[in-house]
Amino acid sequence: MPSAPLLVPGEKSRDVSTASVTLDAKEAVDIAQGLEENVFLFVPNLIGYTRIILAAVALNYMPYNPSFATVLYGLSCLLDAVDGHAARLLHQTSRFGAVLDMITDRCTTSGLLCYLSSAYPSYALAFQALIALDFSSHYVHMYSTLLTGSKSHKVIETDVSRVLSFYYNNPMSESWDRTPPLTFSKTTLFIFCACNELFFFALYLMKWDNTPLNLPILPPFDLIPGLATWVASLTFAKILALITFPICFGKNVINVVQGWKASKILVGVDLAERTKMRDRERQERVQKEVK
Repeated sequence: MPSAPLLVPGEKSRDVSTASVTLDAKEAVDIAQGLEENVFLFVPNLIGYTRIILAAVALNYMPYNPSFATVLYGLSCLLDAVDGHAARLLHQTSRFGAVLDMITDRCTTSGLLCYLSSAYPSYALAFQALIALDFSSHYVHMYSTLLTGSKSHKVIETDVSRVLSFYYNNPMSESWDRTPPLTFSKTTLFIFCACNELFFFALYLMKWDNTPLNLPILPPFDLIPGLATWVASLTFAKILALITFPICFGKNVINVVQGWKASKILVGVDLAERTKMRDRERQERVQKEVK
């Protein structure tokens, strides 16, 4: 497989807008060891480390202290929106930071889903499938964007996938060499990601929140048998889960689309390489026959 330029797609707000540089692994390691600029200690990366610590402590407290776990997990998620702004404000965008953001998101959600697998053993297989889908779709998507030389996994044209183009409609800076610069809103991506986390955390809270809100039901819905009793029994956690479930479901459908489209890109690259190899072999045979 031909060597690809050193391009690592970012995650959400952690866009890397610098020009790509072609290096081999040894050259990159040598430069990193020089530490002319300590990327590991960039402010947005320090925020990323803090997110990891908060999430790890939250997961530790989940089995017996839901209040503390909620605060810590919530802070970890909120910091996800801060690191990107800090990176742009301080001019400290980095490919390491982009990958750190990506794997922190994946691992944090996976940790929560692992806990839910033990809290809801009947649905353990479903939670395991969601973890596998999340990791696999993002991995194959990142790999396909690397292979095709994309500057970010969010740079997706509508002719590749309308769904993914709509989902990743984040703002892009002028350094992406796009004319005119893209100025899409972050709203779509934020809503899907936030509701995805909120739904899973609502499932966690449902194990602890047993206080019904005793909500009234308006006519004519009160005529439906059992509906008034069901509505009155709803807790805050259940309502949160009901509200966020449709978007969480949509987020995982997008993961399927993302994995499928990325797989088609990889297959297209494979076929192009095989065609190129056959053409080269044909030319070599012709040259031998001429000689």
